[in-house]
Amino acid sequence: MLGHLLHIEVEVQCAGRTDAGVHARGQVAHVDVPHWPAEVDARRINRALPDDIRVHRVDRAPAGFDARFAAIWRRYSYRVSDDGLGPDPLQRRHVLAWTKPLDLDAMNRAAEELLGEHDFAPFCKQREFATTVRAVQVLRWDRDDAGLAVMTIQADAFCHSMVRSLVGALLPVGEGRRPVTWPGEVLRSGAKDSAVTTMPAHPLVLEAVGYPPDDQLLLRQRETRSLRTLES
Repeated sequence: MLGHLLHIEVEVQCAGRTDAGVHARGQVAHVDVPHWPAEVDARRINRALPDDIRVHRVDRAPAGFDARFAAIWRRYSYRVSDDGLGPDPLQRRHVLAWTKPLDLDAMNRAAEELLGEHDFAPFCKQREFATTVRAVQVLRWDRDDAGLAVMTIQADAFCHSMVRSLVGALLPVGEGRRPVTWPGEVLRSGAKDSAVTTMPAHPLVLEAVGYPPDDQLLLRQRETRSLRTLES
């Protein structure tokens, strides 16, 4: 579609490569083009897009910008209805139905052990030659105005299935089937635990992406492209 509007072939690079079925409210993307026509603005692009995709803004990127490799954090949400009546039918495509009430205080205590830089291999679908070391900056559960349990997680990056597996480790704590210490024990074990369920993708939403100041964009790209290991 974009190539048709610009009359050239383009490759769109997104900030987050999400699992199939995941939604995005704050996705960021860039394209490298020799010239951007002034008439190709967000309104014109949206007229050519399907109804479930909307572009909010089109800007000229600063030198060194890369939507994926220059990002310093990504923030996701995951919504769960633990109401015995189930979620609002109008929200069913964005909310997980959970049959037992959840203790968010217990889940937040368990989440504390997952903060910081760790090797999250026990919670990731590993890929050859790819690191699973990630730095989780925010991980908490709150109730929204509708009474849903909402997990907010922010990290410098995520590996495949990581967020959904972390949800799968924290929900059993919330309903009392696992102790508060269990998710941290799984992380420190360095190995996958068959009791950790990778939860469905549809409640997961990419909410926002953050970038450094313009003069640090190239440095951030170099850091991201290097293979990360944990400090010994």
